[in-house]
Amino acid sequence: MEKTSNKSVLVTGGSGFIGSHLTDQLLAAGNKVVCLDNLNEFYNPRIKELNRSSHSDYDEYTFVKGDIRDSELVSQLFEKNDFEVVVHLAAMAGVRPSIEDPLLYTDVNINGTQTLLEAMQKSNVQKFLFASSSSVYGNNKKTPFSEDDIVDFQISPYGATKKMGEVMCYTYHHLSEIPTSCLRFFTVYGPRQRPEMAIHKFTRMMKRGEAIPFFGDGSTARDYTYIDDIINGIFGAMNAEDQYAIYNLGNSEPVKLDELVHVIGERVGVDPKLERQALPAGDVLQTFSDVSRAKSRLDYEAQISIDVGVSRFVDWYDEMTESHGELF
Repeated sequence: MEKTSNKSVLVTGGSGFIGSHLTDQLLAAGNKVVCLDNLNEFYNPRIKELNRSSHSDYDEYTFVKGDIRDSELVSQLFEKNDFEVVVHLAAMAGVRPSIEDPLLYTDVNINGTQTLLEAMQKSNVQKFLFASSSSVYGNNKKTPFSEDDIVDFQISPYGATKKMGEVMCYTYHHLSEIPTSCLRFFTVYGPRQRPEMAIHKFTRMMKRGEAIPFFGDGSTARDYTYIDDIINGIFGAMNAEDQYAIYNLGNSEPVKLDELVHVIGERVGVDPKLERQALPAGDVLQTFSDVSRAKSRLDYEAQISIDVGVSRFVDWYDEMTESHGELF
């Protein structure tokens, strides 16, 4: 995928999992990047510091510690920088935590997004990308999931906030005519993945000899998508000439829970111990992306299989724990 170059880019959440990988590629391609991240304690902030440790090697990189809900700070960023592209990744993530604290998810994901959209109205931004999620599909009966499917029936506060984010993005696009794309990510994994996500959590617990939480009968499935494929999709959307579009970015090969556990166990070299539990409220039974739109318009096509991706993740995990101890 051709990389965008010589642009001024704001990346919110740029120290996180996806954001730090995107920033790596943006800087390497010669872009100016401003990262806005509040380094919250949803997981160990030290991890985010390590994610962005190489970014300060670039003169064209600026880190701003701050919150997307801080309207004064966000407005100042747009006044001081002539951003051409905004990639909005910052959010409270995760279905299960959103059920425990829905007010926080609403505040950050909806009010924070609106603060950003409002500040952008008087700018010269030429492209706005919003990180949405496969969670907006809920328990969609039709598979694979298409961008044209009705997504009005949310089953978690997180999914609802992402659906509302898409609605707000269209509203502000309509008012400002800033070209906007909403990217529905399907279970992204790979090096730097958040510690509470399944592949990271299962790897860590297996290596410690602990029993892993195993929800349901093992038949639930996720469309696991490797980080490099997602980054290629983001660059594709940056370069596209859409006025407003929604894109699925997935692998289109759902992996069942029991298969995932087997793949990780083989790579780690253990026979996994299972702690069987009921399927939590808000969890979907399956995610499965139809990526035909992204393929035709963005030249997007996932390349990394679950076996290769898990192997790369475990290599990274081993390197991190050897170098930095118990981070996770």
